[in-house]
Amino acid sequence: MTEFSAPVLDMLWEKDDPADVMTTRFGFSDAAEVGQWVATTVGVHWGLEATSVTRIVMSGHNALAWISAPSGLFLAKWSVLPERFRRLSALAHLTAWLGERGLPVSEPVPSVDGRVQVEDGNGTSISLQRQISGQLLDVTDRDQVRAAGAALATLHAALARYPGTKEVSELADPPKPLAARITGWLESDHSGALSSSAREKVISLVASAPSDHLAAQLVHGDFRAANLLCSGRQVAAVLDFEEARIDFPIMELAQSAVMLGTLFRDWGPVPAHVHAWLLDGYESERPLTAAEREWWNVLVLWFSFVLVPPGQDPTGWGPAADGLLARMAE
Repeated sequence: MTEFSAPVLDMLWEKDDPADVMTTRFGFSDAAEVGQWVATTVGVHWGLEATSVTRIVMSGHNALAWISAPSGLFLAKWSVLPERFRRLSALAHLTAWLGERGLPVSEPVPSVDGRVQVEDGNGTSISLQRQISGQLLDVTDRDQVRAAGAALATLHAALARYPGTKEVSELADPPKPLAARITGWLESDHSGALSSSAREKVISLVASAPSDHLAAQLVHGDFRAANLLCSGRQVAAVLDFEEARIDFPIMELAQSAVMLGTLFRDWGPVPAHVHAWLLDGYESERPLTAAEREWWNVLVLWFSFVLVPPGQDPTGWGPAADGLLARMAE
């Protein structure tokens, strides 16, 4: 067995001690032990001769390992939460299907026996991907944001045709109508920070929004800078389909516009012109229907208020939402 330096352990966004998490959640005594386990596992199941495992990042009960091998650079991603294994397998098949059709995704590498998600029988489900070169989306770059919008539209078109939608969505509830979703939020404790004028405006917008039927379909679920690798002015890869769900494309587009600049440890709003750039790029591939166009401003405003945190607001979600409201009132 190849011996190499222990990988660096880190947390994706949690503030827990990574060494403790590796022991308590993943069952390894230290970084050296988990590094050797990763190398052995990819060797057994993928025939990959790892020369180094340099870094392991954890989030929840998932971990991601950076691997070097003579055949290239790889990422191994595994989970130790058995109730998620069936869904992870379905998502791996989805990503493979998208990659086969030329979509910019991080395709799983099939194991030596052809599996794209491997359960090792010891409480672990693991997949292997090739590392993709690129930088996270820069929301100040108009061309990159427009490219992201176009990529989302192309992705929606492909997801609408995916034959395995049932396997991905079978454990999820069907989406609620948009009006019911917003009024439910307005009636909940989560809308307590909303001013009376803002509340009245949102209610008015919902009341005047079209009641036309919107078609729900499979969507990515978490389309934002943290999951978008860009190379130059193009999207190199859309990452992380773990939040994939059945929803309305216009809902995902609005949610993505509001959350586009969010990273794992940098969680703030983007200016309204970035929303417009994303929409412009999206419509270059898939123009909105009349009903979707009328819902666009309503959903962007609502989701902006949804993200205003209770108490302190260090990144300015409240002022950003109030600014959108003021512009709509002009």
